[in-house]
Amino acid sequence: MPTPESSTDIPQDFEALKAVILERKAQLPKRLKQVAAYSLDHPDEIAFGTAASIATSADVQPSTLVRFAQHFGFEGFSSLQQIFRARLRERTPGYEDRLKALRGNDHSKLESGSIFNGFVAAAHRSLDNVATSIGPQAFERAVDILAKADTIYLIAKRRSYPISSYMAYAFGKLRVKYQHVGTAAGIDDDMLAMATRQDAAFAVSFSPYASESATQARFLANRKVPVVSLTDSAFSPLAESSKVWFELVEADHAGFRSLSASMAFAMALTVAIAEKRRRHAEAGKPL
Repeated sequence: MPTPESSTDIPQDFEALKAVILERKAQLPKRLKQVAAYSLDHPDEIAFGTAASIATSADVQPSTLVRFAQHFGFEGFSSLQQIFRARLRERTPGYEDRLKALRGNDHSKLESGSIFNGFVAAAHRSLDNVATSIGPQAFERAVDILAKADTIYLIAKRRSYPISSYMAYAFGKLRVKYQHVGTAAGIDDDMLAMATRQDAAFAVSFSPYASESATQARFLANRKVPVVSLTDSAFSPLAESSKVWFELVEADHAGFRSLSASMAFAMALTVAIAEKRRRHAEAGKPL
């Protein structure tokens, strides 16, 4: 049993709680680690759910939620839950109002129209989330790492592949040297073996994570090639291999997730990299 923390050590907001969870994740018992991953992946569910419903979703006993809260110094689970509810109150004003307006704007009573409106609503939620979850300093650091690279290796599989594919298209148009990992000839390992410390990689993977992408990112990191990644959880295997990683969770409609926010992020990153390289080239300064 961990030593109880003083009130000054108890996390006072979501970001502080997230930081201490990540700091201690390697030492957490299996079930507490399971709750930690669920809480960071589904913070809205923690805020709104009951102990019973959250325990069912996280596949643990309700008593595990109490142990998890007490591990981080809270009296009980309800005290911890207040941190997640405060996070929602601090979001950009107008979020719920815009969604209500969108739901109320019933363009079609037909089933297809409802599906369309549902995906549009999910895209709005995703874009609202990415606007508040991506820190400008971390984004700038990622741009610096990738802009300095001789070659940018793009790593993605399955649902993430369209992101890297469109980045490859844009990099080609912007005259930024890249290698799109995922060849029909099956020479990915040979391609990655050519990467040096002067290169960098951008990797994307969402749950359920592509093991090949995680392995490739780890391989490059072990060779001292800096990796920037986009994923959907602090417990993603990409996070451990990355110099900078971004957590982005796409909203879903009927269980289907689009790539609205992910594409917006990827294109912003691509253009920012090209612009930084252009400015330094015009000034005659090394990156």
